[in-house]
Amino acid sequence: MSANIGAPAPEFSLKDQDQKEVKLSDFRGKKRVVLVFYPLDWSPTCTKEHACMVNDKKQFDQLDAQVLGISVDSVWSHKAYAEKMGIHYPLLADFHPRGAVAAKYGVYLEDKGITGRAIFIIDRDGKLAWHKNYDIPVVPDIGEVSKALAAVK
Repeated sequence: MSANIGAPAPEFSLKDQDQKEVKLSDFRGKKRVVLVFYPLDWSPTCTKEHACMVNDKKQFDQLDAQVLGISVDSVWSHKAYAEKMGIHYPLLADFHPRGAVAAKYGVYLEDKGITGRAIFIIDRDGKLAWHKNYDIPVVPDIGEVSKALAAVK
């Protein structure tokens, strides 16, 4: 399945790096959500991507959006990675069943056992407003994401 613009975003409930359960519905009616699907903690491209997100987090805060990182890594990997990288937004463990949430969004790469690189913006009503898939070795243009986010009501 792949997610379509204007359709309700597939619901999920995953644990973050602090073992806290995070549901997409927690943000409905409150904030826009930027879902950052990425292959693996600790990989060079993902590390650059998260460094950009950390550096631009204030911009996302000003646009009243919650950033959520999602990969197939475990809660424990996320915890160590978040501490090392200074990440203060939730990193969600799509660990078991492996890639189940990424599959709902059409970005799980089953042959590789990892999440593809993609960003989805979900509006306050819980509908998909924007998304873009990226090649694994490409760091997403955070400015492009911010611009798309600013256009979402």
